[in-house]
Amino acid sequence: MTADWFYMSEGWFQRGKRVGPITEQDLLLRIDQGKIQPETLLQSHKTRDRWVPMSTVGPAMARWLESHPSEEKRLS
Repeated sequence: MTADWFYMSEGWFQRGKRVGPITEQDLLLRIDQGKIQPETLLQSHKTRDRWVPMSTVGPAMARWLESHPSEEKRLS
C-alpha cells in the first residue's frame, strides 16, 4: 500500500480535525496504538478521495483486528 492518508481526529467541542497526509506505515502504527478506530473516517486516493469509515477499508480493518483481538466481540 502506497498512498497518502488523511483521517479525522476529534477536536475541540466535538469538531473533527483533518490530520495528514500520513504514510501507510504511519496509518498502521496509529491503528496499532488505538488512535484510529473502526469508526474513524479515512481518506486517500484509494477511497476515491471520499471520507469512509476505517471499518470499510479491508487491510486497515484486518490490521485493527490483529492488534486488538479483544475488541472483535464489541463489533459483532
